[in-house]
Amino acid sequence: MAKTILQKCELKGLRMTEQRRVIAGVLEGTMDHPDVEELYTRVSAVDPGISIATVYRTVKLFEEAGILVKNEFGDGRARYEPAGREHHDHLIDLTTGEVIEFVDEEIEALQVKIAEKLGYELRDHRLELYGVKKR
Repeated sequence: MAKTILQKCELKGLRMTEQRRVIAGVLEGTMDHPDVEELYTRVSAVDPGISIATVYRTVKLFEEAGILVKNEFGDGRARYEPAGREHHDHLIDLTTGEVIEFVDEEIEALQVKIAEKLGYELRDHRLELYGVKKR
Protein backbone atom coordinates (compact mmCIF):
# COMPACT_ATOMS: atom_id res chain seq x y z
CA MET A 1 0.00 0.00 0.00
CA ALA A 2 1.29 3.46 -0.93
CA LYS A 3 2.47 5.50 2.01
CA THR A 4 3.65 8.78 0.51
CA ILE A 5 1.75 11.24 -1.66
CA LEU A 6 4.22 10.59 -4.47
CA GLN A 7 3.65 6.82 -4.24
CA LYS A 8 -0.12 7.36 -4.29
CA CYS A 9 0.22 9.53 -7.40
CA GLU A 10 2.29 6.88 -9.14
CA LEU A 11 -0.20 4.13 -8.19
CA LYS A 12 -3.03 6.25 -9.62
CA GLY A 13 -1.05 6.54 -12.85
CA LEU A 14 -0.67 10.31 -12.69
CA ARG A 15 2.01 11.77 -14.89
CA MET A 16 4.50 13.20 -12.43
CA THR A 17 6.40 16.19 -13.75
CA GLU A 18 9.24 17.58 -11.69
CA GLN A 19 6.98 20.42 -10.53
CA ARG A 20 4.31 17.96 -9.38
CA ARG A 21 7.00 16.00 -7.54
CA VAL A 22 8.06 19.15 -5.69
CA ILE A 23 4.45 19.94 -4.77
CA ALA A 24 3.89 16.35 -3.60
CA GLY A 25 7.06 16.54 -1.51
CA VAL A 26 6.05 19.79 0.14
CA LEU A 27 2.57 18.42 0.87
CA GLU A 28 4.13 15.31 2.37
CA GLY A 29 6.01 17.45 4.86
CA THR A 30 3.03 19.50 6.03
CA MET A 31 1.69 19.00 9.51
CA ASP A 32 -1.07 21.58 9.11
CA HIS A 33 -3.90 22.22 6.65
CA PRO A 34 -2.54 24.68 4.08
CA ASP A 35 -4.63 26.48 1.52
CA VAL A 36 -3.27 26.84 -2.02
CA GLU A 37 -1.68 30.22 -1.32
CA GLU A 38 0.18 28.88 1.72
CA LEU A 39 1.23 25.83 -0.26
CA TYR A 40 2.46 28.06 -3.10
CA THR A 41 4.63 30.04 -0.66
CA ARG A 42 6.24 26.82 0.56
CA VAL A 43 6.62 25.34 -2.92
CA SER A 44 8.15 28.50 -4.40
CA ALA A 45 10.76 28.46 -1.63
CA VAL A 46 11.88 25.08 -3.01
CA ASP A 47 11.43 25.91 -6.69
CA PRO A 48 10.78 29.57 -7.58
CA GLY A 49 9.89 28.54 -11.13
CA ILE A 50 6.59 26.94 -10.09
CA SER A 51 3.62 29.24 -10.68
CA ILE A 52 0.60 29.56 -8.44
CA ALA A 53 -1.52 28.32 -11.38
CA THR A 54 0.51 25.10 -11.42
CA VAL A 55 -0.08 24.67 -7.69
CA TYR A 56 -3.84 25.22 -8.15
CA ARG A 57 -4.01 22.71 -11.01
CA THR A 58 -1.93 20.12 -9.16
CA VAL A 59 -3.96 20.40 -5.96
CA LYS A 60 -7.17 19.98 -7.99
CA LEU A 61 -5.69 16.95 -9.77
CA PHE A 62 -4.60 15.38 -6.46
CA GLU A 63 -8.01 16.06 -4.94
CA GLU A 64 -9.87 14.54 -7.91
CA ALA A 65 -7.59 11.48 -7.70
CA GLY A 66 -8.46 11.02 -4.01
CA ILE A 67 -4.93 11.82 -2.84
CA LEU A 68 -5.87 15.02 -1.01
CA VAL A 69 -8.95 15.88 1.03
CA LYS A 70 -10.41 19.35 0.75
CA ASN A 71 -11.65 20.93 3.99
CA GLU A 72 -13.69 24.10 4.26
CA PHE A 73 -13.72 25.47 7.78
CA GLY A 74 -15.96 28.48 7.22
CA ASP A 75 -13.23 31.05 6.63
CA GLY A 76 -13.60 31.12 2.85
CA ARG A 77 -10.37 29.18 2.25
CA ALA A 78 -10.20 25.60 1.05
CA ARG A 79 -7.55 23.76 3.03
CA TYR A 80 -5.99 20.42 2.20
CA GLU A 81 -4.63 17.35 3.93
CA PRO A 82 -3.52 13.95 2.65
CA ALA A 83 -6.32 11.43 2.14
CA GLY A 84 -6.29 8.06 3.86
CA ARG A 85 -4.95 9.24 7.19
CA GLU A 86 -6.20 7.82 10.46
CA HIS A 87 -9.63 9.16 11.39
CA HIS A 88 -9.56 12.41 13.32
CA ASP A 89 -11.77 15.39 14.02
CA HIS A 90 -10.96 19.09 13.89
CA LEU A 91 -11.13 22.01 16.32
CA ILE A 92 -10.82 25.34 14.52
CA ASP A 93 -9.60 28.38 16.47
CA LEU A 94 -11.79 31.24 15.25
CA THR A 95 -9.23 33.84 16.32
CA THR A 96 -6.09 32.44 14.72
CA GLY A 97 -7.49 30.04 12.12
CA GLU A 98 -5.37 27.24 13.59
CA VAL A 99 -6.77 23.77 12.94
CA ILE A 100 -6.19 21.27 15.73
CA GLU A 101 -6.64 17.57 15.01
CA PHE A 102 -7.92 15.32 17.77
CA VAL A 103 -9.44 11.92 18.47
CA ASP A 104 -11.73 11.31 21.41
CA GLU A 105 -13.03 7.79 22.00
CA GLU A 106 -16.01 9.03 24.04
CA ILE A 107 -17.18 11.21 21.14
CA GLU A 108 -16.66 8.34 18.69
CA ALA A 109 -18.74 5.98 20.84
CA LEU A 110 -21.45 8.59 21.36
CA GLN A 111 -21.81 9.15 17.61
CA VAL A 112 -22.28 5.41 17.03
CA LYS A 113 -24.80 5.26 19.86
CA ILE A 114 -26.79 8.20 18.47
CA ALA A 115 -26.89 6.68 14.98
CA GLU A 116 -28.06 3.33 16.40
CA LYS A 117 -30.69 5.05 18.54
CA LEU A 118 -32.05 6.68 15.38
CA GLY A 119 -32.02 3.34 13.55
CA TYR A 120 -28.83 3.77 11.55
CA GLU A 121 -25.50 2.06 11.17
CA LEU A 122 -22.85 4.76 11.16
CA ARG A 123 -20.58 4.49 8.11
CA ASP A 124 -18.65 7.72 8.28
CA HIS A 125 -18.73 11.12 9.89
CA ARG A 126 -16.94 14.43 10.10
CA LEU A 127 -16.82 16.55 13.22
CA GLU A 128 -15.66 20.14 13.26
CA LEU A 129 -15.68 22.21 16.42
CA TYR A 130 -15.24 25.99 16.28
CA GLY A 131 -14.08 28.00 19.26
CA VAL A 132 -11.88 30.63 20.84
CA LYS A 133 -9.30 30.09 23.57
CA LYS A 134 -10.48 30.78 27.08
CA ARG A 135 -8.72 33.64 28.79
